[in-house]
Amino acid sequence: MIWNLGSINADNFYLLPHLPGPGETISARDFRQGLGGKGANMSVAAARAGTRVMHVGALGADGGWALERLLEYGVETAHITLMEGVTGHANIAVDLEGENNIVIFPGTNHEITDEMIGAALSEASSGDWLLMQNETNGQRFAARTAKTLGLRLAYAAAPFDADAVTAILEQIDLLVLNEVEAAQLRAATGGELRQLPIDDIVVTLGAGGCEWVSNKAHLVESFPAYQVDAVDTTGAGDTFTGYLLAGLDRGMTMPQAIDLAMRAGALMVTRHGTADVIPDLKEIRDHDFRS
Repeated sequence: MIWNLGSINADNFYLLPHLPGPGETISARDFRQGLGGKGANMSVAAARAGTRVMHVGALGADGGWALERLLEYGVETAHITLMEGVTGHANIAVDLEGENNIVIFPGTNHEITDEMIGAALSEASSGDWLLMQNETNGQRFAARTAKTLGLRLAYAAAPFDADAVTAILEQIDLLVLNEVEAAQLRAATGGELRQLPIDDIVVTLGAGGCEWVSNKAHLVESFPAYQVDAVDTTGAGDTFTGYLLAGLDRGMTMPQAIDLAMRAGALMVTRHGTADVIPDLKEIRDHDFRS
C-alpha cells in the first residue's frame, strides 16, 4: 500500500499562443479548472495503476469538491483533513507546443500538522510505501516516522529545494528527479548520484526517456522514451511517479515498473489536464505505442 503525504490543488489552465515574457500581457484562448497538485496527481495515478493509495493532506473549507473527485478516482481519503483556510491552487499557462509554466499558492497544503501525519502512519504496515513531494510541509517528521515504522520512503523532489532533500537523504529508498533537479542535487551535494546513500534513483529526461541509478545493485540503466505527439506536459512527471511506485508496490521489478510508468507518462502528454485525465491501466494496455 502507498501512503502519500501530498498536495491537493485546484488547477486553473490557461491556453496561450506562447508563454508570456517579463511584463507581457497576453489573452488566453481557453480556460479550464480541474483537480491537481503533485500529491493528488500521484495518488490518482497510483490508484489508476491498480494499487491501494491513502492520501494524507489538507483542504480548505472550499475543497469538498476535490475530496469527492479523489474518491471518484479510487483514492482513499480518510486522512484528508478539511480545515479553515483556502485550498491550494495553481495557475498553469500552456502554450501551443505543450510547454508550460506554473504559479502555485500552497494554501492548506502547508498547514498539515505532525499529529495528522502521525495518525495516518500509525495505521500503516511495515513494508508499505510513504510517498512525498515538496508541495506540503511535514516531510522531515514524516520521513523519521516512516522509517521508525518500517515503511519504504519514495521522494519526488519537486519543486526542488536543496535543503529539503538533503535533510532526509539518509531515509530515502527511492528518489525521483527530472534532469534539471538532478543537476541541482549534484550541485547541492558536490557529488554524483551514484555517491548518494539512496538505493534507487530514477531521473526522467522528457523525450530522452529516463535513467535508473541503482546504488544497491551498482548499475546505471537507460530507457528510451515512447514517441508520441505531445500537447501538454503538465502532470506527466507526476503520472510517471505514481505509476512507477504502484508498479513496485504490486511486485514488479524496477525495469518493469519504469516501462509501465513511461507508457503512462507518454499517454498523459497527449491530453490536456492533470489528475482528471490521468490514464488508467486498461487504457495503457490497450494503446498501441508503436503507431
